[in-house]
Amino acid sequence: MSLQDELTAVQHRLDDLVRTVGRLERSLAQLREADPAPAALDPAGHAAPVDGVIAITETPYDTALWTDSDDEGLGVRGRHAP
Repeated sequence: MSLQDELTAVQHRLDDLVRTVGRLERSLAQLREADPAPAALDPAGHAAPVDGVIAITETPYDTALWTDSDDEGLGVRGRHAP
């Protein structure tokens, strides 16, 4: 393949890339027009909960939840490995 053929192939690929980016920009603009308003925030500045989404608080978990749990590969807490 000659240098001119390679340059022509690169130019075609760049043209394809420019067309694809243009299509993506138009699609993004349509999506933004379809839902222009951001989600409402509560007084604390957090987004309102969405159906099916569970908010996880920053408070520590209750240690009673972990009393009989295994530590990955180490066995149950408070017991010696065999």
